[in-house]
Amino acid sequence: MTKTITILGAGPAGLTAAIVLQKAGYQTLVYEKNRDVGRVFYGDLQGLENWSEDIDVLAEFEALGLAINFDCTPFSALTVFNGEKEWPFSCARPGFYLIRRGAMDGSLDHGLKEQALAAGATILFNQSLAAAKADIVASGPIVSHRFAVDLGIVFKTSLPDSAYGLVNDQAAYKGYAYLLAAKGYGCLCTVLFDNFSEIHRCLSETERIFRKFVDFEMEDPKKVGGMGGFLLAPVFEKEHRFMVGEAAGLQDMLWGFGIRSAVVSGALAAQSIISGTSYQETARHRFLGKQKAGFVNRYLWETFGRNNYSHIMDRIDRSGDHRKFFHDFYNLNLLHRLAYPFAFHSLKKRYNLLSDDVQ
Repeated sequence: MTKTITILGAGPAGLTAAIVLQKAGYQTLVYEKNRDVGRVFYGDLQGLENWSEDIDVLAEFEALGLAINFDCTPFSALTVFNGEKEWPFSCARPGFYLIRRGAMDGSLDHGLKEQALAAGATILFNQSLAAAKADIVASGPIVSHRFAVDLGIVFKTSLPDSAYGLVNDQAAYKGYAYLLAAKGYGCLCTVLFDNFSEIHRCLSETERIFRKFVDFEMEDPKKVGGMGGFLLAPVFEKEHRFMVGEAAGLQDMLWGFGIRSAVVSGALAAQSIISGTSYQETARHRFLGKQKAGFVNRYLWETFGRNNYSHIMDRIDRSGDHRKFFHDFYNLNLLHRLAYPFAFHSLKKRYNLLSDDVQ
């Protein structure tokens, strides 16, 4: 008789693990402390990055056994402002897909839930479980390793499908802000990497600056928000438990594009159970270089972000092939290796980079 695999957390990583395992003939039991999936998001629009790997992210999801049963709007262009200047970036194939987060129809969370249930998984809502009793831990960001917080507004809008970024420390300290719209639904958000107490003021400044450049209305606005957690050396296994997604410390420390790594880590954990191979080995091979690259990217962003990041934006603009630029920057290269010691020395005091087991 096949053992039931217990999963803690019904986010993208946990649900992906359940889907892959169920399709391989395993029985899964998923514990979720909230009453439904995606309850911490309330309808956020988020980007599913499509530059860190050569394979398109949707094709990779399908190769893992997932169906694309959620809304995903492809974007090949992004206009970035800093309050004074603008930069139009574009690429030949989608640079990212806009997806919706939350419990509603069409969201990534709802789509994965439907796939897991259709495959035969059991999801226990409003129930939690001690991490020590789980086979796979997918419980989301580690609060003690929080590196960024975001606050935003979701709303109905007549704004056509569009993507705008804002790099301005008065609106998003050491981070970025964005205005996104897809299929009549919009999201205005600021992401801070320090001075978190300023986030409400920053959101107001974000809206003020965007309204200088973009004409948009907000109907039926609702506040949304969240946080991101990061470990420089993710913990993939802990006392025979598999850690996936942000529970392992996986995130993009530059801009917070962590959904792809969460989904892939859930699938890798499931595949290791099915095949009897080492999850830690395959996860380290897939993610460690990207974690280190993202960490150094954060250092470079903060170090060379003078004049509201115009120096960095000009450098990206001159690259010509913007998608290739981001692909190279999201994968460990010689520059990352050379800058790593400086990055660690500079950022170790402000960010809690290492696992509690290491410190």
